[in-house]
Amino acid sequence: MSEHLAYEGTKRKLLRFCGIMAVLAILFFFVSCKDAEKSGYTPEYTTEPTNQPNVFIFGVHPLYNPQRLQETYGPLIDYLNQHIVGAKIELEASRSYETFEQKLYDRHFHFALPNPYETINSLKHGYRVFGKMGGDDQFRGIILVRKDSGINTVADLKGKTISFPAPTALAATMMPLYYLHTHGLDVNHDIHRLFVGSQDSVMMNVYLGQTAAGATWPPPWQAFVERNPQIAAELVVKWETPALINNGLVVRDDIPQPLLEQVSALLFALHTNEEGRKLLAALPLGRFESATNETYQPVYAFMEKYNAAVH
Repeated sequence: MSEHLAYEGTKRKLLRFCGIMAVLAILFFFVSCKDAEKSGYTPEYTTEPTNQPNVFIFGVHPLYNPQRLQETYGPLIDYLNQHIVGAKIELEASRSYETFEQKLYDRHFHFALPNPYETINSLKHGYRVFGKMGGDDQFRGIILVRKDSGINTVADLKGKTISFPAPTALAATMMPLYYLHTHGLDVNHDIHRLFVGSQDSVMMNVYLGQTAAGATWPPPWQAFVERNPQIAAELVVKWETPALINNGLVVRDDIPQPLLEQVSALLFALHTNEEGRKLLAALPLGRFESATNETYQPVYAFMEKYNAAVH
């Protein structure tokens, strides 16, 4: 009997060990990707400007890692190329927020899909807004904790470490920080900020207990739940921020107007046909819609409050 109990105990320890090793392997993958970013390694996504005539670069800010972004947005770019006359669009992913922003502000992209903070900054570098992602109610920050964390109030985060993807992530960093500020936490002194490089890393850090909480936004969290249901089941969305304007579509000021009109017409009509709705569902997104520089006035107002309280 004692031998059987010892065997069962050893078996449970081995299973627990295997589970831990599997999780550590996932974390090592994220850390390796982050290290690769620091080393400047890019698997297959060029950052060199194209010299080909009639080839235009479409840059998407780092919603996901480059490979997954290519898988998600690649079909949309293919769709544009099937219908555009006289030009070719090429999708370009970036290794990090910093890399994307440098290319955007250097006018490397002809078209781009930046977050709202990057959108208003791009206007100072010769871009203008021509559209945006719909579903503004989805553009909000969320703060995750482990279900067994014992964290129930914002005050419980005092002295704790919170993971964020990047300093310039509006929905996943700035808006959660401002939310915590407005709920009584001195975010400049009461917490430790850990910038982990990606949305998935935020969630894995919380799951592994490396951080007490993590900030992200609904689309990456929903995708994480679908891909990692067992891990996500250990986490809970504890707080949500108010919503703001969703990601913008910007175009460089030297792009031919006929090309812009073609791209705009195709993007804004996606939700009206079956093929387009399938492409949008993969993003996931309900629709793209027309917008102007003035659409992003609420972002200026938020940044003024954020900079005064947090920056």
